[in-house]
Amino acid sequence: MKLIYKRTLSGLVFVSVLIFCILFSKITFILIFFISMLFCLYEFKKMIRLTSIFPYIIGILLFVFGNILSVDDVPARIIFEYVGVALFLTIFITFASILFAKKEEVVSHLGKIFLTIIYIVVPFTLIVQIPFLNGSFHYINTTIIGVFILIWTNDTFAFLVGKNIGKHKLLERISPNKTIEGFIGGMVFTFLSSFILANQFTSLTQNQWLVIAGIVSIFGVLGDLIESMFKRQAGVKDSSNLIPGHGGFLDRFDSVIFAAPFIFIYLQLVR
Repeated sequence: MKLIYKRTLSGLVFVSVLIFCILFSKITFILIFFISMLFCLYEFKKMIRLTSIFPYIIGILLFVFGNILSVDDVPARIIFEYVGVALFLTIFITFASILFAKKEEVVSHLGKIFLTIIYIVVPFTLIVQIPFLNGSFHYINTTIIGVFILIWTNDTFAFLVGKNIGKHKLLERISPNKTIEGFIGGMVFTFLSSFILANQFTSLTQNQWLVIAGIVSIFGVLGDLIESMFKRQAGVKDSSNLIPGHGGFLDRFDSVIFAAPFIFIYLQLVR
């Protein structure tokens, strides 16, 4: 019972802080995801046994350069200049970092750095762009709140349906508790939620919310399974114990960081 109270309280605090930062201003929104990215970097580096500090340096550079347009309202014509600089610095620092690795560990070291950047830094950089993907490139907080509502709906109902009627395992060797029934249940309720969101958050159309619901239902679950695979190989139950009763930041963001790039691509195509 004590664990349930602790889990509920820490969950409420986590969600409240996240929603407050999203609603308060675009600066607090970007800041909370920057901090979350650093925590996820810490947890993932520990999980894959990467001791290098270069993922932090690359992550900060890529995040700042990738989102400086959002903070300063820089004209869109300068986008490619910032992106070009960010990519150049990322590639340069990544390859330069192998000079500090032991000779026999160069390939493994470089691979872990690239994996960390692709798995953690790139998704967080793209998440912060999602509320700005509209015709005017202005910050619209309901877009990202809607995405998280769909993520939480999918996670919650996949758990509830799977726990009560789940019989067929989805991918037992990676996540024994996930079931096909839970996956379908989460998807159904996520699509139902998208209809409600379309009436409340009119920044996107009904069809756009439906597509995002589909992306969340499929890629969010894949993100959860991928993190479970990393944890299983690392021999740990949670990515950390930073959030009491919930594990770590990566445990809370595993679904959205895998779904975000696909949501970003979709909104880029339709805006």
